[in-house]
Amino acid sequence: MRVMSWRVLPCLVLLLAACARPEPASEAPLLETVPLAGPEDGGAFSVAPVEPAPPEDAAPAPPAPAPEPAGVDWSDLALESGRASVSCELDYLSRGDGEPLPDLTHGAIEHALQPCAERGVMRLRYDGRIAADFTALVQRVATVADELGIGKRVLDIASVGGQVEEAIRAGDFIAESRWTIWVREGSSCHSACVFVLTAGDTRLITGRVGIHRIIRMSSTATTRAELNAELRAVYDRVRSYLERNGAAVAVADLMMAVPNRSLRLLTPEELQLYGLDGVNPAQDDLDRLRLMRKCGEDFVSRRDSFTRAFDVRCKAPNTDLDALNACGLELRQRFGFPDETCPAESPLSEFDVGTGLVLAPPPRPEPLGQQGGGG
Repeated sequence: MRVMSWRVLPCLVLLLAACARPEPASEAPLLETVPLAGPEDGGAFSVAPVEPAPPEDAAPAPPAPAPEPAGVDWSDLALESGRASVSCELDYLSRGDGEPLPDLTHGAIEHALQPCAERGVMRLRYDGRIAADFTALVQRVATVADELGIGKRVLDIASVGGQVEEAIRAGDFIAESRWTIWVREGSSCHSACVFVLTAGDTRLITGRVGIHRIIRMSSTATTRAELNAELRAVYDRVRSYLERNGAAVAVADLMMAVPNRSLRLLTPEELQLYGLDGVNPAQDDLDRLRLMRKCGEDFVSRRDSFTRAFDVRCKAPNTDLDALNACGLELRQRFGFPDETCPAESPLSEFDVGTGLVLAPPPRPEPLGQQGGGG
């Protein structure tokens, strides 16, 4: 009997080990490196002063309330951080993104929004960084929309991020002025933009949402301990903001763990888990009380059922936003929407114009006796 060579045996052991290797675990969360010329070109950077941390034995401070909304400042201001346009149409695939806003004066914004007054719906497309001029843009557009009676507002955003404090300022204003926020296919909402996304009453996402660590631009720290003390103060503000806008404070903890030279893309499951996709939980609690009084218990029950069905049936992987909306428009009919008593409060009511639809509903199937073919 031939004895196996000692040289062959190790190779056979390695081969058997390779065959018995277990299946790899599910893919780790995707990390993407984002090339930035500097923090001002994106990311999440903080410039506001911070207070020294209280002693460790001090009682924890209560969450900071949202700042009181101030009057809109109409002083001259150029939009330099990005590009903005206004459309009265939600069908961006065939209608585009509307007319560019030439400036941020009251007259220019009123001229752009005037055609939307009859429909009562407008879409603001913004592509750029989050900075003070973006905050002014949102405030001024919402103010003019109020003046013209345009109650349905969509912020269609693409942003690599920007200044944290401005994202929070803009977000607190958005939270009080009833916006739907889109991050559509081909668009991204990264870093500080996530705070803007958080504030929407409803968030529809088919693009990419990513986070990373906040950068302190105005820091005077010389040690790691000093820098971490400053960052703790900034993250306390972020956690308070997330909490009052219905998102999980775990988002802030996750940001801390991602180096600012990388980007942590959130999966659809994580967006749901952290309260960043779909109906805003904080707004939903407030609306539920109002809708029970105005529209009745049956309306609220059907609305909840629609929301669950929409998440299951319409949010398929690689779905574009147009298809997502079309799925929702077809699905809501099964739950009795738009509701005759409360049409404006019905799901996806931003697509309704009176009794018609901004986007036509899908064609109904023909009766079997009228269909062609057969034999």
